[in-house]
Amino acid sequence: MFAVLKTGGKQYKVQAGDVLRIEKLAANAGDKIQFNDILMVGGDTVTVGAPMVAGAAVQAEVIAQIKGEKTIHFVKRRRKHSSQRTKGHRQHLTLVRVTEVLASGADATGVTAATGTADARRTAHNAAAPAVAEAPAKPKRAAKAAVAAQE
Repeated sequence: MFAVLKTGGKQYKVQAGDVLRIEKLAANAGDKIQFNDILMVGGDTVTVGAPMVAGAAVQAEVIAQIKGEKTIHFVKRRRKHSSQRTKGHRQHLTLVRVTEVLASGADATGVTAATGTADARRTAHNAAAPAVAEAPAKPKRAAKAAVAAQE
């Protein structure tokens, strides 16, 4: 059985046992995660979602958080001048092994959904901030205010 899942703005055709390098997820090595954005499930019968297949999921185990290969961008900015610049970048990736493709019943598994790091930051930011207690009054100010009130 295979599935087409969407994560990190890309689509992957996977089956049990596949190892994927995907955009960084908010999960540690050894965690079990579940991809819920399934576009298509195939096998004996093919189910195509509109746009997602309801109840379908792909479960995977996080192997490691890695960095991709370095890409180098060389820029010559001005002609007749020695104005040059080299910029490099290594993309953060998550290495996952697909353990199971579920055609239905994904809601009852209890496995945490795979979310990217941007989603994790967004939910942490939108969470209700803890109530901040007022700072205690400064003792010298309180003493001066008491003296001024007596006069």
